[in-house]
Amino acid sequence: MKVKRFFAKSMAEALKQISEQMGPDAVILSNRRVDGGVEIVSALDYDENMARQSLGEKASEATNGARLAEMQAEQHRRLEDELSRSRSRIRDVRENRAARSQGYAEASFAELHEAASEGYEEPASASVSSNTDYSDELASMRAEISSLRDLMSGQRNEPEEPGVNAVQQRLAERLQEFGLSPDLAGSLSRRHKSGKLDDGWKRALKMLVTGVRTARQEWLDEGGVYALVGPTGAGKTTTIGKLAARYVLKHGADSLALVTTDRYRVAAHEQLFVFGRILNVPVRVVDESHTLDDILDELSDRHLVLIDTAGLTSSEKGYQEQLTELARSHHNVRTHLVVSATSQPRIMKSVWHCYKMANLSGCVMTKIDEALTLGESLGFVMETGLPVAYYTDGQKIPGDLHHAEAVPLVRLAVERLKTLQQQAAAERLPDAERPRETA
Repeated sequence: MKVKRFFAKSMAEALKQISEQMGPDAVILSNRRVDGGVEIVSALDYDENMARQSLGEKASEATNGARLAEMQAEQHRRLEDELSRSRSRIRDVRENRAARSQGYAEASFAELHEAASEGYEEPASASVSSNTDYSDELASMRAEISSLRDLMSGQRNEPEEPGVNAVQQRLAERLQEFGLSPDLAGSLSRRHKSGKLDDGWKRALKMLVTGVRTARQEWLDEGGVYALVGPTGAGKTTTIGKLAARYVLKHGADSLALVTTDRYRVAAHEQLFVFGRILNVPVRVVDESHTLDDILDELSDRHLVLIDTAGLTSSEKGYQEQLTELARSHHNVRTHLVVSATSQPRIMKSVWHCYKMANLSGCVMTKIDEALTLGESLGFVMETGLPVAYYTDGQKIPGDLHHAEAVPLVRLAVERLKTLQQQAAAERLPDAERPRETA
């Protein structure tokens, strides 16, 4: 993270300096009026986690991101002022020493010879005083240099990994801000051996595009039996409704059927029946009298069958039974994990571990519109190797459903990061400088 302070006569001039010297990715940490204009503290590759580590215990005083950025800016101001003071002291010591040496050099040879011929000896006190002054000067310079060293090391509490250069470190920080895990961000950044940060960023995004697998063909055209599994609230039933509505609009209702295996909760399948009535599509329920294979045998003439499941955890009754039923079916059931983009990476991986026994063929990403960043989701599918079939970004049926492609997904994630950075920068501007909405 690179932090720099700018002074200008106006806010517009200061922002121009930031754009020219730090580029469009710079983030404004603070701004204030000073004598003769404005002062802005800006950062490149700003990371809140690193800022908190840099501030130490003081970070607990930051109640929000804006306050944390202001405290980081204050620390940078104190650092620059202390650096300036230390440099000034070292310069004064050097100038005093140079002046004293110049004075000795200007003494005439005759005067020195005369003093020597008269047997003149410098008083011991004077000699001691001169040596003491020189020792004091050296001690002062060493102290200031040590102080500078301590200040600079204080800015970097976390030592860089062996073999990792500054550009790789900054690239890893940007990738973590993008939403990737530290391990994945570090792995991608270390592949950028040399060159500019922007070149490394573009290369990392290309590797993400390569690493994110997607389904080649849409289910609606390919046909088959597809089951959606995942925790309660991930959006399984709504996603099935979107898929069914789109299929009916394109191919009609005669070759589509909906199935639910959720017989564990009261009225759990009511929403699916509502979709069935609206679309005029049959809905079948797996229960004690009708197994999954029995129902799929009856629906073998249907081009597309969509299976909704119960969002059970590993500790709930029926969890093992439901997944085993899907995995052991003699029909080719392609099971897909439904993952919410708003979930934390640990939760995503935990959900994957819970449902991978169902022989997962891929995943569906939901609630893309509600996520602040999308790097977490992209990192998840890259690390697990699950192909992304679809993603959803709203509640509209069937409008907010999209067939997944790697390039648009990564581009969307980059745009989301830029929007987040712009919002954070706008929050740090004073009210007078914020753009106003027009009626």
